[in-house]
Amino acid sequence: MNAYLLFALVLTLLIIAYLVSVLRHVRTQLTLIKDVLEDIKDGNLNRRVLAGESDMTRQICYGINEIAINSQSRFIHQKQSEQAYKRLMTSLSHDVKTPLASLVGYLEAIESKIVVGEEKDEYIHVASNKAYHLKHFVENLFEWVKLDSGEQVFHFEPFDLNELSRNIIADWVPILENNHFEYEFDIPEIEYTMRIDANAYTRILNNLLQNIITHSEGENMMLRIFENEQQAKIVITDNGKGISPDNLPHVFERMYQCDHSRSAKGNGLGLSITKELVSAHKGTITADSISGSGTTFTILLPKAL
Repeated sequence: MNAYLLFALVLTLLIIAYLVSVLRHVRTQLTLIKDVLEDIKDGNLNRRVLAGESDMTRQICYGINEIAINSQSRFIHQKQSEQAYKRLMTSLSHDVKTPLASLVGYLEAIESKIVVGEEKDEYIHVASNKAYHLKHFVENLFEWVKLDSGEQVFHFEPFDLNELSRNIIADWVPILENNHFEYEFDIPEIEYTMRIDANAYTRILNNLLQNIITHSEGENMMLRIFENEQQAKIVITDNGKGISPDNLPHVFERMYQCDHSRSAKGNGLGLSITKELVSAHKGTITADSISGSGTTFTILLPKAL
């Protein structure tokens, strides 16, 4: 009996010692959690709580780490947005203020009859081009803001992708010819129905074709569409100057211009808008280029949206 009582006493002491050890460890963990939470509250989103698989607080630790990671991700996105808006303001200063002042100058010269005859016609032509540039920039700006704020409303409806593409391309034929571009279109004759926002898809092709005319400095372009049961692939290629390896990873970034000079054409919004519109269709767009040989844009759109 005495041996039994001694065994029970030893066992009880061991259990108590174990519980004390566990409680001490939990207390240490809770103190660490409190410190981490204080740090996170003060803005240090790099703090994490380490926990082992056997720790009683591991689920709490995992939850805190997940909150910190998500908060850090949102913080980074916010900083990126702030930087984008700063670049936007800089671009606005150049892409709106300067052409607008120039436009006003040309119109004042025409109105006050400082220029007449052929010179007047030239002034009207230049003023018209500047007005078109401003209109194009403002349209891009408004669309970019709507996409960035999530206010863009899409209407996905069943369309024959091939027929829709042919209709869009038809409007570009005279524009390509006027800009001395040779072109080739390879679009299947069969019907390929998928859910598309027709306006968004039109803007996607328009932006890419305008990008070729404005920036490629080429003379040939090709558009091909390949399709299977899972997805459609749209490939647009030009034979222009291409994009340098340094610039290629950034071509879809908002406000990014490969030519950073003041005389650069475009406003750095077209391709970023294109990527957003492709993403809205659950698709992807990539760019491949060889300097001096041309650029290829490849769009993959899933048939099941």
